[in-house]
Amino acid sequence: MAKKLEVPYNGTKEQEEALCTAIAEIKAAHAGKGLTIAALQKGQEIFGYLPEKALQIIADALDLPLAEVYGVATFYAQFSLYPKGQYRIGVCLGTACYVKGSGDVYQKLCETLNIQGGQCTEDQKFSLDATRCIGCCGLAPVMTVNDDVYGKVTPDEIPKILAKYN
Repeated sequence: MAKKLEVPYNGTKEQEEALCTAIAEIKAAHAGKGLTIAALQKGQEIFGYLPEKALQIIADALDLPLAEVYGVATFYAQFSLYPKGQYRIGVCLGTACYVKGSGDVYQKLCETLNIQGGQCTEDQKFSLDATRCIGCCGLAPVMTVNDDVYGKVTPDEIPKILAKYN
């Protein structure tokens, strides 16, 4: 099992101020509806992901418990609590790919990179996400690395594929 990755906070004071300004604008424009999701979207846009500091800023600005903001951020797949790597790996876990072994490919990537899905390696080089159908069912199982598509992938091929990006 992959260890829990501790993500150091690399945000800037400018990013924090930009988020505070954006939340004030969101509060003025939304009249109390949809504030949390709108603020989370803006936070992710500013930071590239949602570090704990951004969640705390949002919670404080909206006068909500941090646990509630965290709950919304982890409920929706559009939000990430981890930064994305230079190389974003996606493994299709849609039906056709899964039946052909994409679950094993995904597990091999987790083991090889020593991360869990949604996380980024400590060197910020690779991040891993499960995806749904990307329209390449005839090539199942499929994985992507940024814009590169790999079809009929087996777990044994993972080291060779990753080596292309090192």
